[in-house]
Amino acid sequence: MASTPGPVMAPGPAAASPPTHRVVQAIELLSRHSGDRLSLARIVRATGMSRATAHAVLTQLCADGWTLRDAEGNYSLGLGLLAVARRADTAFPVRTLALDAMRALARDQAVPVFLAEREFQGGVRSGKPGNNAAGDTGMDAIVITEVLGTPSAPWIRPARRMPFAPPVCREFVAWAPESERAAWLAAADPGHRTRLAAVLDAIAARGYSVERLADDSAPMLEALGALRNSPVTDPLRHRLSAMIADLITIDYLPDELGDTNAVVSVAAPVFSPDGPVIASIVACPDANLSASGLRDLAAATMAAANTVATALRH
Repeated sequence: MASTPGPVMAPGPAAASPPTHRVVQAIELLSRHSGDRLSLARIVRATGMSRATAHAVLTQLCADGWTLRDAEGNYSLGLGLLAVARRADTAFPVRTLALDAMRALARDQAVPVFLAEREFQGGVRSGKPGNNAAGDTGMDAIVITEVLGTPSAPWIRPARRMPFAPPVCREFVAWAPESERAAWLAAADPGHRTRLAAVLDAIAARGYSVERLADDSAPMLEALGALRNSPVTDPLRHRLSAMIADLITIDYLPDELGDTNAVVSVAAPVFSPDGPVIASIVACPDANLSASGLRDLAAATMAAANTVATALRH
């Protein structure tokens, strides 16, 4: 996975429903602040809904048990949503099966870790047979379904959706049929296609993708990282993270590794029992690593992904 945010997936015309979108906005906001109780005024500011609309949406969600309203009039998630989430875990088992392996990876390597899953067109996921034609990835998306720790990029958060398009998602494409690879490459910036094709071959050979910074950007990365970790305001911290993201280049080829390598993230594929890559486990060191350090982190990340793939087969 890339560490640059890319465009957020927009719902298709058939899915457009402003009232439904307002419900989703409210639930997503409360889920991002699951340990807090949010006032109506804060929800209005964050969602852009009118006060009357937000109150109506939250009143209905409270009636259905999806949200709770305390004595001070503040809102939080309700237990009714938990029952829905548990049913969703049954339908989409990758996250549940991946959690132990991700926790071990995050603990042993002392890095944030996240899980990204591929959402196939037609809603087909988790490696179940689908009807999407090879190479037709126009409606596919990548969804972040679990985050452990605090990755440096603020866009890395649960439920973030990104289009299945270059230059991201390389570990999902490297083992794909040639027709799908060709369609993915055709959607890339023409100036990137030659490198992306070589990168896909390198990923398939070594088993993982890398998000990197250009070698001459490493000193700037260190300076920006020091500023980001100092006592600064959240808006400034986000600006610094965005500047770091702008320095990222597309992966490492084998002859480009040096004594120190600026590594933002390492992603290993999770293969479904039927063959396609349906998810990736992503370790986020956001640090300068030696070539051996990078290989060690990659080996640990691949081992975690293989553990999940093995569990899916049983």
